Amino acid sequence: MPRYFITARHDVWVAPVYDFRRLFTPPRDPVPHGDGPRLHAVLYCAAYATTERTFEMNSDIAAILVERGEQLFRAAAKPVVFAGVPAADALISDLAQHPHAFVLACVMDRQIKAERAWLIPYRVSEALGGFAFERLLQLPLDDVRTLLTVPEPLHRFPAEMSRNFHEAIGLIQTAYGGNAARIWSDTPSSAEVVIRFLRFRGVGPKIATMAANILAREFKVPLADYFAIDVSADVHVRRVFWRLGLTTEKAGTDEVIYTARALHPAFPGLMDLPVWEIGRTWCRPQEPRCAQCYMRPVCTTGRMIRSVG
Repeated sequence: MPRYFITARHDVWVAPVYDFRRLFTPPRDPVPHGDGPRLHAVLYCAAYATTERTFEMNSDIAAILVERGEQLFRAAAKPVVFAGVPAADALISDLAQHPHAFVLACVMDRQIKAERAWLIPYRVSEALGGFAFERLLQLPLDDVRTLLTVPEPLHRFPAEMSRNFHEAIGLIQTAYGGNAARIWSDTPSSAEVVIRFLRFRGVGPKIATMAANILAREFKVPLADYFAIDVSADVHVRRVFWRLGLTTEKAGTDEVIYTARALHPAFPGLMDLPVWEIGRTWCRPQEPRCAQCYMRPVCTTGRMIRSVG
């Protein structure tokens, strides 16, 4: 007898898990050690289970994620690990003397690993012998391009990111009088902070909301509200939302963002770090560690894995 059944909402078709196992075993499964067919079948079923997700279960998921997010948000300020290099992290965290370092790191965080992007201001400071804004303001674009290219490229796209870096310095000077802290020092609304970051060349909604979230959560910068701080729909957030049954498998950025808004309208981004750490730590693309994940009791995929394990 099959141990678990999935019923699609839009028809009366019922199928046992063992049939999915047989029918949906890919010829080259990416999951090693023989678990590929089982996990593939489970995740296929999870896509159908998403259509059966109840409001009550969504509320349970939101409650757990929000509780974890509030723990992180209310925690006392402590040194933040951005690049994993203490001196680099200290520079980015120095909002009193070098607020532009944080802004420029955000501008660099594009299409490379975050740790590498957050290291760039420090590498530039090493080459210049400091990171005073007045010194950066004197740099022509060609010098910035050299700094980001020699002796080795600091970014995957050194030419494009050199221009973004250079124009960010100019915008900080013209819009904020050379003091990047004025982006957030007047207790603005969350939407205003996001808009101010969006005005930097190359910065999209994902990085802009991430920056606002970090300022509020890690640096305890007071904002008038948190409505406009969304989750950043990266690969971890997308994967976790899908496996929890909150979104469809191929959910785009808008679906992920609006799902988070529906779950916690007052501060959607409060769930960003909890979901990210779940994806990074337990809910991995291959061989997810469901047994260790605190979302297991309410997770669609986790329940299915238990039912066929």
